[in-house]
Amino acid sequence: MVSRKEVAELAGVSEATVSRVLNATGPIKEDTRKRVLDVANQLGYVPSALARNFARSKSGHLGVVMPYVPKAHLFSAYFFSEMLSGIGNKARDSGLDLLLLFRKPGERMDYSSLFRQQKVDSCIILGARDDHDEVEALKRLQQEGRPFCVMNHHFEGQSFCEVDADHVEGSRAAVSHLIEQGCKRIAFLNGPDIYSNSTERLKGYLIALQEAGIEYDHELILEGNYSRRSGLEASATIADKLDDIDAVFAANDRMALGVMQGLRERGLAVERFPAFVGYDDSDAAEMAVPPLSSVRVPFYEMGELAASKLIPDSQDLTPALELTGCDLIRELLSTELIIRASSIRQ
Repeated sequence: MVSRKEVAELAGVSEATVSRVLNATGPIKEDTRKRVLDVANQLGYVPSALARNFARSKSGHLGVVMPYVPKAHLFSAYFFSEMLSGIGNKARDSGLDLLLLFRKPGERMDYSSLFRQQKVDSCIILGARDDHDEVEALKRLQQEGRPFCVMNHHFEGQSFCEVDADHVEGSRAAVSHLIEQGCKRIAFLNGPDIYSNSTERLKGYLIALQEAGIEYDHELILEGNYSRRSGLEASATIADKLDDIDAVFAANDRMALGVMQGLRERGLAVERFPAFVGYDDSDAAEMAVPPLSSVRVPFYEMGELAASKLIPDSQDLTPALELTGCDLIRELLSTELIIRASSIRQ
């Protein structure tokens, strides 16, 4: 029996392209369509009727896979609410409904089943993790020609459609600012390294130190889980190191605010705080005491962009971007450091 893979190899296209041609889904260049059909006829390839029906069926749902973060209330998290608002705005304008799908602790996501069961027509994946099972599940989606976009995560060496922000530069700018304020012993409260955002923030931190000729000290690196509570817990360690710390850079505002709360609860006056910079520039940053310097990330725009890659354009009813069977597509949006009183040293 001839496989779709054989058709793709002989035609010089991806399996996803073969699927779109044979199922008449999505825009295809005429010469590509003709080449695939000619090869399919030459090899006598006949696609499964079941697969054809699945490919043509529509649920009207844009799926959004949400991460599992222990002890964190996702919908109160600024960056999730902003991203979902951007995605939802784009979906609403296109007449689609959002279907939120939640990971369970330790669960291996079978993304393909969401499409096979006709729950979603396309999918945005938030909170992806750097592990083998995750990569294989996404590769399977790609091989099946399913439209999906990974948001706020980067898989090194993989050709997935990704929408993200430049967290390396955002982190570098934050730490460089602290160094310009005279800080040399900068504690970094990061998130778990299973998330690419965490490794990218660490990279930016290290670049800033290297540029300033400051030696890296691994004892200044702390790990939280992006929740305020993990910042509160880290405040105990930071309080013990205050004589050796000039500043604290936190990988998100919630952890930064948790540290500040913990220091206050230990009786430390604001005037004795180390310099602080957070990340995300949430609404709470401006209301903090002192107002928190933070790296602004365009989460809403990221959500709109990710959705636009999966939703047909209203003018010509063709997908805004071919997602499967394409070269690496990674779009990075710029970040911006917002300086407030928390990081200014007199």
